[in-house]
Amino acid sequence: MTPAKNLQRGIQMGFMRFATVATLALLASTQVQAKEWTKVRIGTEASYPPFAYTTADGKLIGFEIELGNALCAELKVECEWMPVDWDGLIPGLVAGKYDTIMASMSITPERKQRIQFSEKYYQTPPGVAVPNDSKITEASIEGMSGALVGAQVGATHAVFAEDILTKSEVSLYPTADEYKLDLESGRLDAAVDDVVVLSDWLKSEEGNCCKLLGTMSPIPEIHGEGVGVGVRKNDQDLADLFSKAVIALRENGKYKEINDKYFDFDAYGE
Repeated sequence: MTPAKNLQRGIQMGFMRFATVATLALLASTQVQAKEWTKVRIGTEASYPPFAYTTADGKLIGFEIELGNALCAELKVECEWMPVDWDGLIPGLVAGKYDTIMASMSITPERKQRIQFSEKYYQTPPGVAVPNDSKITEASIEGMSGALVGAQVGATHAVFAEDILTKSEVSLYPTADEYKLDLESGRLDAAVDDVVVLSDWLKSEEGNCCKLLGTMSPIPEIHGEGVGVGVRKNDQDLADLFSKAVIALRENGKYKEINDKYFDFDAYGE
């Protein structure tokens, strides 16, 4: 081999070693960074009692808020809650405005195309609410035939209403509060939402107008695998941390302690 070729080979080998070292260093840096979560910003929709809502003085409370704070405590990270309109939750997460979503967001194949999720932290069935004097007697496709049914746009229950209640007319609302007002005023015949959300509202003064007609079986293809913590695609490590924290709270009794403050059943589901 000529001196020129020796020199060329030496340069190539040196470059390859440099590239390998640089790649390993980058991977190591990424792995370290992924584990150094000291603060987690959480996007939520603050108008969805009893999961997340604000008091008259502006305090953010609810099952998901308490559970989220307990998860952060388990992970030894600081929580910062950021109220966001439902339609803006996923776009805001992808844009980096916050790190996670805890907003009763069901894990579905469609959403998993844009973001990732932790394992579920609760799973409850869809319920149907109607006015007290309603002629509807059954929460079923046939029983609600011809009814005007309200649901919150973008929620799995809206997809459920449109895809399953094919004999009903479905009207979608930006927030749960808006369909509740229309149900109360008689502009809707029924509303579909999480049974816990409806039950909590029906216990309030505003919900005296109406009653729970019943529940319907969740559809896995629509309702997904339950509600999980949403994260960006490249933050699966953060989702894994929250999954482990959920298991820890289930095992140490903290989950049940929070659950029992809001529900008389296990919201985690089967």
